[in-house]
Amino acid sequence: MPLQLRDKWIWDFWLVQDQDLWHIFFLQADKSLGDPELRHRNVSIGHATSRDLHSWSHLGTCFAPSQERSFDDWTTWTGSVVRGTDGTWHLFYTGTAHEGGGLHQRIGHATSDDLHSWRRVGNGLALDLSGADYEEYTPGGWRDRSMRDPWVMRDPAGDGWVMYFTARVPGHVELNAGAAIGYATSPDLLTWTLQPPVYAGGTFSQMEVPQVFEHGGRWYCLFTTWAVDWSEAYRRGSPQSPVSGTHYLIAADPKGPWRIAPGAFLDGAEPARRYASKVVKDADGKLFIMGFIHTTATNPFVGEVSDPIPVTVDQQGYLSVRLDLLPSGAIV
Repeated sequence: MPLQLRDKWIWDFWLVQDQDLWHIFFLQADKSLGDPELRHRNVSIGHATSRDLHSWSHLGTCFAPSQERSFDDWTTWTGSVVRGTDGTWHLFYTGTAHEGGGLHQRIGHATSDDLHSWRRVGNGLALDLSGADYEEYTPGGWRDRSMRDPWVMRDPAGDGWVMYFTARVPGHVELNAGAAIGYATSPDLLTWTLQPPVYAGGTFSQMEVPQVFEHGGRWYCLFTTWAVDWSEAYRRGSPQSPVSGTHYLIAADPKGPWRIAPGAFLDGAEPARRYASKVVKDADGKLFIMGFIHTTATNPFVGEVSDPIPVTVDQQGYLSVRLDLLPSGAIV
């Protein structure tokens, strides 16, 4: 069964595995709001666990916006969790503040010993935008200052850590060409240095919830975007009409150069069926994809996490979502 809550919508999520137990962290908002579009500014982070990614134990709310004036006193949005060298767990997340109308996104940092009780590191702020490599908010331009959805992992080429995040770059006449995958580095998870983006290909207006992983000697960067966010150049070169959902970049090295995987979107539909998807790997090395269920034929916003869907890889390294390999009764 998918992860679903009777009284809350669930959307963007991220996972981490501790031995044989999966922990899922997800954005949640009360259904009592009535309109699911209000969820974004009425959000907290929930927590559940599973041993098979099908049956879930809900553990309740584990993190929420700051109660004091802060960069994250309005929202705590999508992030990722990693385990440090000393065994401490680190949560990196997106924060916005009431000050400035919630338009300025920044990256926050909290730690935990048990994956549920989180404490901010200092005032919580881990990384902010600066310099000419990234687009700042300008009235009349893009709708916000994009710096969100941090994906943190150990640096495959060294002893430190790297962070990928949703961003935009300046200099594009077409707003839908400004999306980028931002990049930062750290020796210790505490001190971060902003680096130039690793991808800014003029393809979309936003590339949300990036997830970077290696499989079969190749590197993949999943991202999600909406049909309305496709640039004119990407529309002209695509073999399909615009869809909303998950696609990916591919590279030989985690620093790039990255390129958009050719062909149709990995997991897209219009309207969006699944969004903000993540790839997981089982004990046998097989890949699966999970997304939050956005829209069905009978419900314009569902707000629950799907069952895992098998993913296969061809000889060129390209991914395919295999709905035909699903067991009977899976909810996706």
